[in-house]
Amino acid sequence: MQLNKFTDYALRILMYVARPSDAPYTIAEIAQDLYVSQNHLVKVVHFMGKQEWIITIRGKGGGIRLNPKALDLKLGAIVRILQGDHQIVECNTPPCVLRSHCGLKGILDQALESFYQSLDQHTLGEVLQQPKTASDTSPISFLQI
Repeated sequence: MQLNKFTDYALRILMYVARPSDAPYTIAEIAQDLYVSQNHLVKVVHFMGKQEWIITIRGKGGGIRLNPKALDLKLGAIVRILQGDHQIVECNTPPCVLRSHCGLKGILDQALESFYQSLDQHTLGEVLQQPKTASDTSPISFLQI
């Protein structure tokens, strides 16, 4: 399974804006540092604002801050919401001739649920507090699943 770009960007933004700062972070600043287009970030930030994971402030001196309550969110819950109704395999569109004799979808669905349960063992706050390891090459690297 691979996280979609929306999920990837959202997780990066959450970790980015969790860093201490005297002023709120701006879309332009985040886009430049994460090498992502501002248009993509606007959509992701808007969505996360609706989820109340971040606090957005309009106007001069405005920007984005992490909602402190987001630190207690389970990673599995965050990823489930961001990924939406993403299935590993789709057997109905187009209709698969193997459906009646196939057990693969059930196994893959179970594996996906195990993936989310594993993520649910950790909160956003825990991810932010983990020390860097020697394999970290970038201060803003994230999982490629």
